[in-house]
Amino acid sequence: MAALRRGVACLSFLSKNSASVLINKRPIRQRLGRLTDVTRTSIVSLSVGTGLGAVPIAQLQQADNLTHESLVRRASSMVTDSANTYLSQTTQALVDSLTQYAKALHTLIALQRRYLSSLGKLTPAEEDSIWQVIIGQRVEVDDRLDECNRFEANWINAVNLCEMASEAANKAGAKHASVTVKTNLNIAQSQVEESRKLTQAAEKQLAEAKADEIQRMAEYAALLERWESDLNEAYLRED
Repeated sequence: MAALRRGVACLSFLSKNSASVLINKRPIRQRLGRLTDVTRTSIVSLSVGTGLGAVPIAQLQQADNLTHESLVRRASSMVTDSANTYLSQTTQALVDSLTQYAKALHTLIALQRRYLSSLGKLTPAEEDSIWQVIIGQRVEVDDRLDECNRFEANWINAVNLCEMASEAANKAGAKHASVTVKTNLNIAQSQVEESRKLTQAAEKQLAEAKADEIQRMAEYAALLERWESDLNEAYLRED
Protein backbone atom coordinates (compact mmCIF):
# COMPACT_ATOMS: atom_id res chain seq x y z
CA MET A 1 0.00 0.00 0.00
CA ALA A 2 2.82 2.37 0.91
CA ALA A 3 4.57 1.52 -2.36
CA LEU A 4 1.40 2.40 -4.26
CA ARG A 5 1.16 5.83 -2.59
CA ARG A 6 4.81 6.62 -3.42
CA GLY A 7 4.18 5.73 -7.08
CA VAL A 8 1.15 8.03 -7.28
CA ALA A 9 3.15 10.89 -5.72
CA CYS A 10 5.99 10.40 -8.21
CA LEU A 11 3.59 10.50 -11.17
CA SER A 12 2.03 13.73 -9.83
CA PHE A 13 5.46 15.41 -9.49
CA LEU A 14 6.47 14.47 -13.03
CA SER A 15 3.17 15.77 -14.42
CA LYS A 16 3.65 19.18 -12.77
CA ASN A 17 7.25 19.54 -13.99
CA SER A 18 6.25 18.55 -17.50
CA ALA A 19 3.57 21.22 -17.56
CA SER A 20 6.02 23.83 -16.28
CA VAL A 21 8.50 22.97 -19.00
CA LEU A 22 5.81 23.21 -21.68
CA ILE A 23 4.63 26.57 -20.36
CA ASN A 24 8.16 28.09 -20.29
CA LYS A 25 9.26 26.56 -23.57
CA ARG A 26 8.16 29.46 -25.78
CA PRO A 27 9.84 32.27 -23.74
CA ILE A 28 13.08 30.29 -23.73
CA ARG A 29 12.98 30.08 -27.50
CA GLN A 30 12.30 33.80 -27.71
CA ARG A 31 15.26 34.57 -25.42
CA LEU A 32 17.50 32.29 -27.43
CA GLY A 33 16.39 34.09 -30.59
CA ARG A 34 17.20 37.49 -29.08
CA LEU A 35 20.58 36.20 -27.90
CA THR A 36 21.35 34.98 -31.40
CA ASP A 37 20.50 38.41 -32.86
CA VAL A 38 22.70 40.17 -30.31
CA THR A 39 25.55 37.76 -31.01
CA ARG A 40 25.30 38.37 -34.74
CA THR A 41 25.27 42.13 -34.19
CA SER A 42 28.34 41.88 -31.94
CA ILE A 43 30.20 39.82 -34.51
CA VAL A 44 29.52 42.41 -37.22
CA SER A 45 30.62 45.25 -34.93
CA LEU A 46 33.76 43.38 -33.96
CA SER A 47 34.59 42.70 -37.60
CA VAL A 48 34.36 46.39 -38.48
CA GLY A 49 36.22 47.54 -35.36
CA THR A 50 39.19 45.19 -35.64
CA GLY A 51 40.65 47.03 -38.62
CA LEU A 52 40.07 47.67 -42.30
CA GLY A 53 42.43 44.89 -43.25
CA ALA A 54 40.11 42.28 -41.70
CA VAL A 55 37.01 43.38 -43.67
CA PRO A 56 36.44 42.52 -47.36
CA ILE A 57 36.50 45.53 -49.64
CA ALA A 58 32.94 44.74 -50.81
CA GLN A 59 31.61 45.42 -47.29
CA LEU A 60 33.57 48.68 -47.09
CA GLN A 61 32.19 49.83 -50.41
CA GLN A 62 28.67 49.18 -49.20
CA ALA A 63 29.27 50.95 -45.86
CA ASP A 64 31.43 53.95 -46.74
CA ASN A 65 31.83 53.80 -50.51
CA LEU A 66 35.62 53.27 -50.12
CA THR A 67 37.99 51.80 -52.68
CA HIS A 68 41.47 50.37 -52.57
CA GLU A 69 42.76 53.55 -54.21
CA SER A 70 41.18 55.82 -51.62
CA LEU A 71 42.49 53.67 -48.77
CA VAL A 72 46.04 53.73 -50.17
CA ARG A 73 45.80 57.48 -50.73
CA ARG A 74 44.59 58.00 -47.16
CA ALA A 75 47.36 55.79 -45.77
CA SER A 76 50.02 57.69 -47.73
CA SER A 77 48.69 60.97 -46.31
CA MET A 78 48.99 59.56 -42.79
CA VAL A 79 52.61 58.60 -43.54
CA THR A 80 53.39 62.16 -44.66
CA ASP A 81 51.81 63.51 -41.46
CA SER A 82 54.08 61.30 -39.35
CA ALA A 83 57.10 62.21 -41.46
CA ASN A 84 56.34 65.92 -41.03
CA THR A 85 56.14 65.49 -37.25
CA TYR A 86 59.44 63.61 -37.14
CA LEU A 87 61.08 66.23 -39.34
CA SER A 88 59.77 69.09 -37.19
CA GLN A 89 61.07 67.57 -33.95
CA THR A 90 64.49 66.63 -35.30
CA THR A 91 64.91 70.02 -36.99
CA GLN A 92 64.13 71.86 -33.76
CA ALA A 93 66.53 69.64 -31.83
CA LEU A 94 69.33 70.15 -34.35
CA VAL A 95 68.84 73.92 -34.60
CA ASP A 96 68.85 74.26 -30.80
CA SER A 97 71.98 72.11 -30.45
CA LEU A 98 73.79 74.12 -33.15
CA THR A 99 72.81 77.34 -31.39
CA GLN A 100 74.15 76.08 -28.06
CA TYR A 101 77.33 74.90 -29.76
CA ALA A 102 77.88 78.35 -31.28
CA LYS A 103 77.34 79.98 -27.86
CA ALA A 104 79.88 77.63 -26.28
CA LEU A 105 82.38 78.52 -29.00
CA HIS A 106 81.93 82.25 -28.46
CA THR A 107 82.38 81.81 -24.71
CA LEU A 108 85.63 79.93 -25.28
CA ILE A 109 86.85 82.61 -27.68
CA ALA A 110 86.13 85.32 -25.10
CA LEU A 111 87.98 83.41 -22.37
CA GLN A 112 91.05 82.86 -24.55
CA ARG A 113 91.17 86.52 -25.59
CA ARG A 114 90.84 87.58 -21.98
CA TYR A 115 93.73 85.34 -21.04
CA LEU A 116 95.93 86.66 -23.86
CA SER A 117 95.21 90.26 -22.90
CA SER A 118 96.32 89.45 -19.33
CA LEU A 119 99.66 87.84 -20.19
CA GLY A 120 102.35 89.02 -17.83
CA LYS A 121 99.81 90.70 -15.55
CA LEU A 122 98.56 87.70 -13.58
CA THR A 123 99.92 85.88 -10.59
CA PRO A 124 100.58 82.14 -11.08
CA ALA A 125 97.45 81.36 -9.05
CA GLU A 126 95.29 83.67 -11.17
CA GLU A 127 96.72 82.26 -14.38
CA ASP A 128 96.05 78.71 -13.22
CA SER A 129 92.47 79.63 -12.31
CA ILE A 130 91.79 81.08 -15.76
CA TRP A 131 93.29 78.01 -17.42
CA GLN A 132 90.99 75.75 -15.43
CA VAL A 133 88.01 77.73 -16.69
CA ILE A 134 89.29 77.54 -20.28
CA ILE A 135 89.80 73.79 -20.05
CA GLY A 136 86.28 73.35 -18.65
CA GLN A 137 84.86 75.43 -21.50
CA ARG A 138 86.72 73.34 -24.07
CA VAL A 139 85.06 70.24 -22.60
CA GLU A 140 81.70 72.02 -22.94
CA VAL A 141 82.43 72.75 -26.60
CA ASP A 142 83.26 69.09 -27.28
CA ASP A 143 80.06 67.95 -25.54
CA ARG A 144 77.95 70.39 -27.56
CA LEU A 145 79.57 69.20 -30.77
CA ASP A 146 78.80 65.55 -29.92
CA GLU A 147 75.18 66.54 -29.29
CA CYS A 148 75.03 68.25 -32.68
CA ASN A 149 76.34 65.13 -34.39
CA ARG A 150 73.73 62.93 -32.68
CA PHE A 151 70.81 65.19 -33.61
CA GLU A 152 72.14 65.66 -37.13
CA ALA A 153 72.04 61.88 -37.65
CA ASN A 154 68.37 61.86 -36.58
CA TRP A 155 67.64 64.85 -38.81
CA ILE A 156 69.19 63.19 -41.85
CA ASN A 157 66.99 60.15 -41.24
CA ALA A 158 63.95 62.46 -41.07
CA VAL A 159 64.94 64.13 -44.35
CA ASN A 160 65.26 60.77 -46.09
CA LEU A 161 61.93 59.64 -44.66
CA CYS A 162 60.19 62.81 -45.87
CA GLU A 163 61.59 62.37 -49.36
CA MET A 164 60.29 58.80 -49.53
CA ALA A 165 56.93 59.79 -48.01
CA SER A 166 56.53 62.61 -50.54
CA GLU A 167 57.25 60.28 -53.43
CA ALA A 168 54.86 57.63 -52.08
CA ALA A 169 52.06 60.17 -51.61
CA ASN A 170 52.57 61.53 -55.10
CA LYS A 171 52.34 58.08 -56.64
CA ALA A 172 49.23 57.29 -54.55
CA GLY A 173 47.48 60.40 -55.80
CA ALA A 174 47.78 62.42 -52.56
CA LYS A 175 49.20 65.46 -54.35
CA HIS A 176 48.49 67.95 -51.57
CA ALA A 177 50.20 65.79 -48.94
CA SER A 178 53.21 65.35 -51.23
CA VAL A 179 53.56 69.10 -51.83
CA THR A 180 53.14 69.85 -48.13
CA VAL A 181 55.93 67.55 -47.02
CA LYS A 182 58.22 68.95 -49.73
CA THR A 183 57.53 72.49 -48.55
CA ASN A 184 58.21 71.58 -44.93
CA LEU A 185 61.41 69.85 -45.99
CA ASN A 186 62.66 72.96 -47.78
CA ILE A 187 61.89 75.11 -44.74
CA ALA A 188 63.69 72.71 -42.41
CA GLN A 189 66.75 72.58 -44.63
CA SER A 190 66.87 76.39 -44.74
CA GLN A 191 66.67 76.64 -40.94
CA VAL A 192 69.45 74.11 -40.46
CA GLU A 193 71.61 75.83 -43.07
CA GLU A 194 71.26 79.19 -41.29
CA SER A 195 72.27 77.61 -37.97
CA ARG A 196 75.23 75.91 -39.60
CA LYS A 197 76.44 79.24 -40.95
CA LEU A 198 76.47 80.62 -37.41
CA THR A 199 78.49 77.69 -36.08
CA GLN A 200 80.89 77.83 -39.02
CA ALA A 201 81.48 81.52 -38.37
CA ALA A 202 82.14 80.79 -34.69
CA GLU A 203 84.51 77.95 -35.58
CA LYS A 204 86.40 80.29 -37.88
CA GLN A 205 86.72 82.87 -35.11
CA LEU A 206 87.96 80.17 -32.74
CA ALA A 207 90.60 79.07 -35.25
CA GLU A 208 91.73 82.69 -35.59
CA ALA A 209 91.83 83.04 -31.80
CA LYS A 210 93.96 79.90 -31.51
CA ALA A 211 96.36 81.17 -34.16
CA ASP A 212 96.58 84.48 -32.32
CA GLU A 213 97.14 82.59 -29.05
CA ILE A 214 100.02 80.62 -30.54
CA GLN A 215 101.63 83.78 -31.86
CA ARG A 216 101.15 85.73 -28.63
CA MET A 217 102.44 82.85 -26.51
CA ALA A 218 105.52 82.56 -28.74
CA GLU A 219 106.15 86.28 -28.44
CA TYR A 220 105.64 86.14 -24.68
CA ALA A 221 108.03 83.18 -24.35
CA ALA A 222 110.65 85.05 -26.42
CA LEU A 223 110.18 88.11 -24.21
CA LEU A 224 110.68 86.06 -21.05
CA GLU A 225 113.79 84.51 -22.57
CA ARG A 226 115.24 87.96 -23.34
CA TRP A 227 114.44 89.14 -19.82
CA GLU A 228 116.18 86.12 -18.38
CA SER A 229 119.16 86.63 -20.68
CA ASP A 230 119.42 90.32 -19.79
CA LEU A 231 119.14 89.46 -16.09
CA ASN A 232 121.96 86.92 -16.35
CA GLU A 233 124.17 89.43 -18.17
CA ALA A 234 123.49 91.99 -15.46
CA TYR A 235 124.53 89.48 -12.78
CA LEU A 236 127.69 88.69 -14.71
CA ARG A 237 128.63 92.35 -15.02
CA GLU A 238 128.14 92.86 -11.30
CA ASP A 239 130.45 89.89 -10.63
